[in-house]
Amino acid sequence: MTVRSLSANLARVIDIDPYAGIGHLMQEQLITRLKKGDTGKYVFLCGEPERVDRIADLLGKSTPVTSIREFNIRNADIDGTQVTVASTGVGGPSTAVLMEELANIGCHTFIRVGTSGGMGPDVQKGDFVISSAAIREDGTTPGYAWPTFPAVAHHEAILALIAGARKQGGRFHVGVTYSVDSFYAENKILEGDELTSMSHRGYQLPSRKNRLRDAEAMGALHIEMENSTILTLATLFGLRAGSICTVSDVVPWHPTEEIINFEENIAECIRVGIEGMRILIGWDREKGDQPFWTPPTP
Repeated sequence: MTVRSLSANLARVIDIDPYAGIGHLMQEQLITRLKKGDTGKYVFLCGEPERVDRIADLLGKSTPVTSIREFNIRNADIDGTQVTVASTGVGGPSTAVLMEELANIGCHTFIRVGTSGGMGPDVQKGDFVISSAAIREDGTTPGYAWPTFPAVAHHEAILALIAGARKQGGRFHVGVTYSVDSFYAENKILEGDELTSMSHRGYQLPSRKNRLRDAEAMGALHIEMENSTILTLATLFGLRAGSICTVSDVVPWHPTEEIINFEENIAECIRVGIEGMRILIGWDREKGDQPFWTPPTP
C-alpha cells in the first residue's frame, strides 16, 4: 500500500476517540474496505480465495461482499444466522490483516477450514486435525505477543468441531499444530533415513535440519501456515477461534500407499467445519447472557 492510498483511507475518519484503535475510527477498513454491517459475526476462514466459493456453495445461497488482493469474501446463512466466508491468503501477515479488520467491524467467531501436512505415524492422508493449540513458529505473532504467549483454540470451538466431526464421520485427531511461515524451508523430503530441504537447491541452515523432528517430538500432529496467527490474535482480542484441517499430504514428504480424492476430502472437511459453526451458533442461543457454554450437568 502506498503512502498516498493510506492517507486517502485515513481521511475516512468518523470521530476522534483517543482510546479506540484506528480500525474503530474508520468508515472503511484500510485494506479490505469493509464496514460494520458488511459481514456476519461468525466467519469461516480459508487460505485459498477459490475455496471461499466452495464453502459458500455448501452453505447454500450466498452473496459476494468483496474481492481485493488475496481476500475473497462472501456472506451466507446457517439456520437464519448470517455467516461470512473469507480467504486469508498464505501465511501470517495477510491472515493478521484480515483478522484485525474483521475484528474491527464486530466479528467474534472464526473457524479455519484448511489443508495441512500430517506428522507422525498415526496421522494419515485424508484424516482431519482439530487444532487444540499451535507452536508459534511464524514471523507475525512476535509482533503481538511474547514468544512464551500460547496460541490456543477456544474450548467451545474445539468441542463444537469434535461434535461436528463425530456427526459427519471419518478419522480425526485433536492436538497441536506446527505453524510456520517458510513453506519450502520448513518442509522436508525423506530420502532413506535423511531429511532433505525442499528449498531451492536443497538450501537449509544446518541448525534447522531436524526442526520437523523436534516439532513431532513435542506432539505436533500437522504442519500449516495460519493457525498460530488466528489463535493468537483471537485470544489477544477476546474472540473465539478454532481450526479443522484436512491432511492433504504427510511430512516429511515421501511416497505413501494412501491415495485420496482431494476434492471429496476437502468437501467433507468443509462439512465438518459448517456443522461445528452450526453447533456454536446453537450454543450461543442456549447460553444467552452467560459468558461460556458448558455441557449439561448429568
